[in-house]
Amino acid sequence: MLTVGGDVDLATVPAFQAAITEALTQEPSALVVDLLAVDFLASAGLQALVATHETVSKSARFAVVADGPATSRPIQLTGLDQVFSLYPTLAEALGALKSGS
Repeated sequence: MLTVGGDVDLATVPAFQAAITEALTQEPSALVVDLLAVDFLASAGLQALVATHETVSKSARFAVVADGPATSRPIQLTGLDQVFSLYPTLAEALGALKSGS
């Protein structure tokens, strides 16, 4: 699981991508990106989520936790909630991944 906070924009996306790469070195069976503490999610952050989904989905399950106008709204408006699994709470994401749905 990767918990992210603050702004995810052009300036911070390299650190976000580095954290994702670090999380994937463990070769997890699933990766959950928790965006509940994110205040601003720019297009660069959305692109990083898509790239992560494309990388992770070959070998593991991928889910994003986001709720609210700063995070889930841009994901839904761009249709990315149809690309990867989006959950409003961490408990729901973990439950879905555990049950395999």
